[in-house]
Amino acid sequence: MIKIKRAYEEAKKSDGYRVLVDRLWPRGIKKEELDFDEWAKELSPSKELRQFFSHDKEKWRDFSSRFKKELKSKDAKDKILFLAKQAKKKNVTLIYSAKDEEYNNAVVLQKIIEEEMKKLDE
Repeated sequence: MIKIKRAYEEAKKSDGYRVLVDRLWPRGIKKEELDFDEWAKELSPSKELRQFFSHDKEKWRDFSSRFKKELKSKDAKDKILFLAKQAKKKNVTLIYSAKDEEYNNAVVLQKIIEEEMKKLDE
């Protein structure tokens, strides 16, 4: 199962494998304070895309489309496949720092990994 969770929420054992999916370190959190297994920068939006979006809901559709294109790189595809395989065995939680829980990169990424999981079943 793929879950998403803000970096500022308490880590729980049920989170399973925790992956930070932001390019920038979450503001106000010391590195030794965040419980995570991996920092997957290759699964985060580029600086240019992040600045374009700037968490403006009006740009959500365009951001999602552009982000999906960025995730077609070999490194991103390999990591998505890895996480999809992990999620078939145990919980995987994507950690993000955005305030908006509905419009953020982890939401897009969660759907893409879930789609990859379905392909593994075929």
